[in-house]
Amino acid sequence: MIKAIVKKLLSILLTLFFVSLLIFLVFQIIPGNPARIILGTEADPAQVLAIERELGLDKPISQRYIEWIGGLLRLDMGESLKYRVPVSELFLKKLPVTLYLSLFSLFLSLIIAIPLSIQITLKSDKWYASIITGITQLGISIPSFWMAFMLIYIFAVKLGIFNTLSYNVMAGGFLDKLKNFFLPSLAIAIPNIATIIRYMQAAILDEMNKDYVRTARMKGLTIREILYKHVLKNALIPVITVIGMSLTSSVGGSLIVENVFALPGVGSLIVSSISSRDFPLIQSVVVAVAFLVIFINLIIDILYGIIDPRIRSGND
Repeated sequence: MIKAIVKKLLSILLTLFFVSLLIFLVFQIIPGNPARIILGTEADPAQVLAIERELGLDKPISQRYIEWIGGLLRLDMGESLKYRVPVSELFLKKLPVTLYLSLFSLFLSLIIAIPLSIQITLKSDKWYASIITGITQLGISIPSFWMAFMLIYIFAVKLGIFNTLSYNVMAGGFLDKLKNFFLPSLAIAIPNIATIIRYMQAAILDEMNKDYVRTARMKGLTIREILYKHVLKNALIPVITVIGMSLTSSVGGSLIVENVFALPGVGSLIVSSISSRDFPLIQSVVVAVAFLVIFINLIIDILYGIIDPRIRSGND
C-alpha cells in the first residue's frame, strides 16, 4: 500500500509539472499585452516598456516559467496584474464558494442516485423504473451549463421560487446557504446522478448474479434483505471510483455554472482574469484547481485500496 502511494505521488508530481508547463505556454500565446491593457490602448510605448520590465514580461519565456514555478513551490502564487494583490489572497477568498458548490452538488448526487438505483433494481418490472432509466440516459447527455439555464428559466423566471440575481450566496445560516446553492448545485448534479445510477445499477446486477446471492436465496432471504445486507456493500466498491469522478466533475462543472449564476467563486475569477490578460492570476489559479482535482483522485485511490483488499494486496 505504501509503495502504491509513493508511486501515485510521483505520478502526481509529474502530472503537475506537465500541466503547469502546458498552462504557462498556452497563456503566453494568447493575443493581448497585459501592460497595454493596464495602461490603455493609447499609452505611450515608453510607458508600456516600463510596465513590461516591471512585470518581468521582457524576460525570456524559460526564465519566466522557472521563476513562476519556483514561486509556486514556495506557495507564492504571484501578484494579480488587475487587482494588484497577491493571487493567493484572491484564490482563498473565492475558493469557499466553489468548494461549497462542488460538495453540495455531490451530496445531491448521492442522496438522489443511490436510492433510485436501489429502487430500479427492486422494481425493474415497474413502469416508473423504465422511466427513470430513460431519464438517466437523457441526463448524461445534457451539459451542466444548459441545465443551469433551464433551471433558472423554470424555477427563477417562471415560478419565482429562487432568486438568482444580486444575492450574497454565503450570507445567512446553513439553511440559507442550501437555498442559495440549490439550483446551481442541481445543475451540476443532474449529469452526475445519471452516471452514478448507470454504474451502480450495473454493479448491483453483477453482484445479484453471484453465488453468495443464490446461497442466500436458498436460505430463505428475500431480495430486499440480500440487497441491503450483502449486495450494496460489495456493489459500492466499484462505484467509489465513479463517485470520485463525480466529485472532480463537480469541481469542473462549478467553474462553468458559477458564471451562469454569477456566483463569486473561482470560475468567475478565472473568466474575469482571462478578459484582462491577468496571466499570473490565471496560471496560478488553474494550476491550483488542477492540483485540487488530482488530490481528490489520490484520496479516492487510497480509499479504494483500503476498502477493497484485492487492490491493496495487488499493489503490495
